Amino acid sequence: MAMSVEGLVIRRAGEGDLRQLVALFAEDVIGSHGDTTDEEAFEDYLRAFHVIDQSPNEQLFVAELDGEIVATYQMTLLRTLRGRGAVDAQVEAVHTRSDMRGRGVGAQLMQHAEAQARRRGCRLLQLASNAARVDAHRFYDRAGFGRTHLGFKMKLK
Repeated sequence: MAMSVEGLVIRRAGEGDLRQLVALFAEDVIGSHGDTTDEEAFEDYLRAFHVIDQSPNEQLFVAELDGEIVATYQMTLLRTLRGRGAVDAQVEAVHTRSDMRGRGVGAQLMQHAEAQARRRGCRLLQLASNAARVDAHRFYDRAGFGRTHLGFKMKLK
């Protein structure tokens, strides 16, 4: 991960970032998560934000450049019995604004995630990526992630 975006600040997300985050997720056409900037849905995002923000095992981060949110990721710490009670860090909801891709923002996000996981004493840093995101897979390869597992999901809602 060679590039560095000057002026990029990665920090914990605050409630005031929520509308920009929702817009970031809503632009994602591949994920099909049903995200929307429709004002009627905002309370759902607000409730979820407060749960995440109050959890000792979850953290939501944003990358800010010139006062705008340009990327985000969420980290969840998972205590497991395997590995002698290890703590693993799971990275989710990684998203870089489409006009900022290829500029090094994602690389700085992943460096930040790695540093956070190391600081918390995690055994590993893991993530899953939609099978259709071929460009993202190349990015994660370059970032040092190995393709070691096959993921499965069961949609419940």
